[in-house]
Amino acid sequence: MVDRLANSEANTRRINIVENCFGAAGQPLTIPGRVLIGEGVLTKLCRKKPKARQFFLFNDILVYGNIVIQKKKYNKQHIIPLENVTIDSIKDEGDLRNGWLIKTPTKSFAVYAATATEKSEWMNHINKCVTDLLSKSGKTPSNEHAAVWVPDSEATVCMRCQKAKFTPVNRRHHCRKCGFVVCGPCSEKRFLLPSQSSKPVRICDFCYDLLSTGDMATCQPTRSDSYSQSLKSPLNDVSDDDDDDDSS
Repeated sequence: MVDRLANSEANTRRINIVENCFGAAGQPLTIPGRVLIGEGVLTKLCRKKPKARQFFLFNDILVYGNIVIQKKKYNKQHIIPLENVTIDSIKDEGDLRNGWLIKTPTKSFAVYAATATEKSEWMNHINKCVTDLLSKSGKTPSNEHAAVWVPDSEATVCMRCQKAKFTPVNRRHHCRKCGFVVCGPCSEKRFLLPSQSSKPVRICDFCYDLLSTGDMATCQPTRSDSYSQSLKSPLNDVSDDDDDDDSS
């Protein structure tokens, strides 16, 4: 069915509409063979609080952006190549229900659908697209993925030293290797993680020591579902990253 739609006028019109909704700031999305599989609003777990984002699933990429005017205008376009994606279901916790992880070497995050049926459909379609892409390219699924950041609201003290309390002066930081919320003194070092940046990025002392000795696997988060615990009320502390961009 995807092959049949690839060069159809209806598919081209749908993709053009998506392009226009992102405006001049968005990247062109129309290329030969690309098919728009589906679209919808998902709740993305950002570092300060869950936020609604518009998602578009194509047969080769996943695109999402901030909603400015529903069905008419979106901004801050993000494009994720599907061949780098793996997904994992998340258990329901409190108000966070019908969720799953979207994991890539560059960035990983949690999203939540409105219903269990919607979650199942999204996950099935994503898995089908990834499987088809890998089958055609002969590539194997990626074993490396960026850590999912623990939300700010889940850490009132540094997750490494367990002592430093976060305040408007003592700001929160995120280790780019394990995703933990850490204080400044526990994350003063930088390390080059080529899949995430061309420049050295902030990591905690624990991960730095392991990376420096070559024991990279141990740096992975000890629990992948830390972000799925029930969210407390969002805190007003100033952090080192822009929550609206939620990618730095």
